[in-house]
Amino acid sequence: MGAPLRRRALAEAVGTASLVAVVVGSGIQATELSRDVGVQLLANSLATVFGLGVLIALLGPVSGAHFNPVVTLAAWFTGRRAGDEGLSGRDVAAYVPAQIAGAIAGAVLADAMFGKPLARWSTHDRSAGHLLLGETVATAGLILLIFGLARAGRDRFTPVAVASYIGAAYWFTSSTSFANPAVTIGRTFTDTFAGIAPGSVAPFTAAQAGGAVLGLVLVAAVFGRPAPAQPDTPTVHGESELAAPSLP
Repeated sequence: MGAPLRRRALAEAVGTASLVAVVVGSGIQATELSRDVGVQLLANSLATVFGLGVLIALLGPVSGAHFNPVVTLAAWFTGRRAGDEGLSGRDVAAYVPAQIAGAIAGAVLADAMFGKPLARWSTHDRSAGHLLLGETVATAGLILLIFGLARAGRDRFTPVAVASYIGAAYWFTSSTSFANPAVTIGRTFTDTFAGIAPGSVAPFTAAQAGGAVLGLVLVAAVFGRPAPAQPDTPTVHGESELAAPSLP
């Protein structure tokens, strides 16, 4: 990725803010239009699918469109293992705070757009063990998808594939698939349909981290280890095609 770090970090902040605004805003809208929880979840998941796909397609060429600390850290780790000049520690140090700040801003923005109290802590407890298992599964699947597509040379499908996976995971995981520590933190700032109580954040993020590790193990087991980068290896956006992509 050839863009300066400040522009890439800004893209991550704007993208994560937009994603959380979509998730929270569509959740608020859904609860105001219907009392049927199934209809509410359907509306929320569809809005997220469309919004996420657009954001990845738009901002991917700038920052890689991670919008997710576990994806950023996984991309950094796999790049180091492959000897690839992808994300550096400095990039990670800029991306992760930008993602968290963006997520908080997106939740506050959604509340403001719907006339809700700003930055009210969520009371939606999500600390049950089966929800943590759902988060582990959701995050492992996300990492397997993103980095598996890269190993298979099919990362051009990432915007559609990732958005589709998240939409499906809304329904097949008990946690409705946060799969993102930054989004989890951001959603504590809204006491609405999409919120999560602050006390549930630590267990959720621990489950997400465990899921990310599991996902990387599955990538290595299914696709094998990436070959070390060579000087004449073709690149995409300045990164080796053999390296894992940097998309959410």
